[in-house]
Amino acid sequence: MTTENRIKITDPERLTLLYERFRDVCLVEKEVWKEIFMPRDVTVGPVRTNFQDRYDVEIDDPLVEAALEANIPRGKEALGAAIHEYRAHLSFWKRAT
Repeated sequence: MTTENRIKITDPERLTLLYERFRDVCLVEKEVWKEIFMPRDVTVGPVRTNFQDRYDVEIDDPLVEAALEANIPRGKEALGAAIHEYRAHLSFWKRAT
């Protein structure tokens, strides 16, 4: 997928939510996932939970991916700490709708 079809997420608050969502998805799926979904932000009207935004997760170093994978069986705290430690190697790209 080209960068024209995606928007890199740089907002610190949004990134915090994406790191948490990434952690939770990896724990549930028991592997590092390269795609996550988040409920769509709605500022007006009712929130429809069936509308979600899709994000690509890119990890720029295979050793970082292996370290994240190794921390999945250790649980939420260990994986969260690993994600925090390696956050500079993670990027999230919102797919344009």
